[in-house]
Amino acid sequence: MGQVKNSNKVWHCDACGFTYSEKLGLPDEGIPAGTAWEDVPEDWYCPDCGVGKDDFTLMDESDL
Repeated sequence: MGQVKNSNKVWHCDACGFTYSEKLGLPDEGIPAGTAWEDVPEDWYCPDCGVGKDDFTLMDESDL
């Protein structure tokens, strides 16, 4: 995995609404807090619905 960064970006699953927070990561899935979206493995899938990273959209800060 790449370098851990201090980011507050949040990515939204277009299919089910699951959110990935770079700040929080997904430690239960082996993705530590602070992991940038581009450093999440390309073969990672949404834990709620199973779609890939291509089906996620960066949320606007105004949406948070």
